[in-house]
Amino acid sequence: MAATTGRGRWFLAGAALAAALLAGWGVARLRGPELPGYEVASGPLVQNVVATGRVAALSRVQVGAEMSGLVLERRVMEGDRVAPGDVLVVLRARDLEARRDEARAALVALRGTERPDAEAGLRQARADLAQAERDLARRRELGERQLVSRESVEQAAQGVVAARAAADRARLAVDALDGGAREAQARERLAAAEADLERALIRSTVSGTVLVRAVEPGDTVTPGQVLLEIAGDAPGEVLLALDEKNLDRLQPGQSATCIADAFPARPFAATVHHIAPGVDPARGTIDVRLRIDPAADFVRQDMTVTATILTGRSERALAVPNDALLDAGPGARRAGVLRVREGRVQRVEVRLGLRGLAMTEVLEGLEEGDRVVAAGALDPERMPAEGDRVRIVAQAAPEAGDARSGELPVQFD
Repeated sequence: MAATTGRGRWFLAGAALAAALLAGWGVARLRGPELPGYEVASGPLVQNVVATGRVAALSRVQVGAEMSGLVLERRVMEGDRVAPGDVLVVLRARDLEARRDEARAALVALRGTERPDAEAGLRQARADLAQAERDLARRRELGERQLVSRESVEQAAQGVVAARAAADRARLAVDALDGGAREAQARERLAAAEADLERALIRSTVSGTVLVRAVEPGDTVTPGQVLLEIAGDAPGEVLLALDEKNLDRLQPGQSATCIADAFPARPFAATVHHIAPGVDPARGTIDVRLRIDPAADFVRQDMTVTATILTGRSERALAVPNDALLDAGPGARRAGVLRVREGRVQRVEVRLGLRGLAMTEVLEGLEEGDRVVAAGALDPERMPAEGDRVRIVAQAAPEAGDARSGELPVQFD
């Protein structure tokens, strides 16, 4: 009797458990399957375009020779600072030095020897003219008294004419030497010789830093040959090649934060100041230049730099993870989401704002607190249809994305 009673109790307990399981199964069937999803939240949201580029100089000057010659000296090395007028390379120019010395000696001789001789000749010519004029006056007086012949008077007059012409020639000779044509020609010859000799001293025309040297003492150089390259002093730039799909998010004046691979602990600020007008058809990229402002003294030419450009900000944005979006191709402004209300699936069209690798802003179609299915994480056979009952298992929102991904991470501040 006692055994029968025990079996009865076990039977009743088993029946109760089976009924409970059946009831639970029925409720689960009514509530639908569990699916991963998210709760729509709002908060400050920023959108960044991240890319890797290199530091580029605004001005890169190639220094060459204007004449052929043998290099006697190279006075700078890579990394040296130079200023306008600094001598960079010295060429041998013995023939030019001889030509300059000859022109200088000719000018000295002109001023020191020929000019005194010409001035003495002028004084003598003027004295001869005065004597001839006095002789003509005496002969005319004697001729009036008929003490000399008319022919003698005419000869004296002819002598005055000749003496006056000689004085004029002497005066012109002095004028030519005293700042006149001959001295001007001598000065021009000297200036030309000095200018030719100056070309043997290859000087810097800008302030900057020597980047490349391609010449050594003993080399023979020719006109146009590049000997040195100098990065001119100017606010530095970072040159980026961005995927063309980012073009509609970029504008001049946007701020950026840059980190050089060589100095990862020293970020520096930059600003978008130039966006190329055309796209590289081979790579599908567009060149963007960032102006480093303020200047960073540790940044050097051709350094590898990762730049994060702030392309959008919203102080209070509704955002959903990207795997909750349906039919949201690159550049799409609208997409679909599977919203769950009262346990049932509703397909809703939403308008998109800031977009990125991990999160996307929703401008219209959802409200804060709505729950959406992580449709991108489901197999096709598990994808619910409109009106299906489901239960959302809330997932943590994904991280904003790797800052070096080269794409469009969007993150919460």
